[in-house]
Amino acid sequence: MYNIPDNIKQVSAQLQQSAQQFHRSVDEIMLLAVSKGQNSQALRLAWQAGVKNFGENYLQEALDKIVALDDIKPCWHFIGPIQSNKTQDIARHFSWVHSIERLKIAHRLNEQRPEHLPPLNVCIQVNIDREASKSGIDPEHCLELALAIHELPRLKLRGLMVIPQQRDQLKEQRQPYRRAAELLDSLKKSSAALASLDTLSMGMSGDMSAAIAEGATIVRVGTAIFGPRTQTKP
Repeated sequence: MYNIPDNIKQVSAQLQQSAQQFHRSVDEIMLLAVSKGQNSQALRLAWQAGVKNFGENYLQEALDKIVALDDIKPCWHFIGPIQSNKTQDIARHFSWVHSIERLKIAHRLNEQRPEHLPPLNVCIQVNIDREASKSGIDPEHCLELALAIHELPRLKLRGLMVIPQQRDQLKEQRQPYRRAAELLDSLKKSSAALASLDTLSMGMSGDMSAAIAEGATIVRVGTAIFGPRTQTKP
């Protein structure tokens, strides 16, 4: 198993360095460990090293880990595509959902969020580079969806999530993230109902610095923490 505690130290140092370089407070940037394909032992090591937020893409795999790690109760984020028949378990077991792109899914999550839990934190996934192969709503339709989600009492709309095309240079990497930040700003200004939006879920192992430069508040890091995926058992 990769040396997860050392990897987390390195990622945290990179996060802090990028925050300082771009005049950001490190306290306003969450490190979300993308743990798909990793077993619960790896997540437990990451938790012991200080990571408290984990992002999962596949529901059944996630549910197995949620059971296995019930004693430490990390904060669980669902970051993958959402099928209608999966919304009930997502609404029950996760604190965050980053990948809403349809109002139908938002309605189901709202209806199925248990009353004893706080409202579910959600982000709208935006197809920022308009790629046919990527999930997400087109930017011009984001305002309509955001206003509709705002009306759902069991959801708390927090902001946007984007996964841009891969780019190699920092200058190019920053461009789609700048567009995402501008889109969030325009949403906040367009309606008083959206003025409190505060989240940009963007940036991964290879472009975290670019995302932080443009205002990321959640960076989703997998390989740099866990190494290659090794899923065996929960």
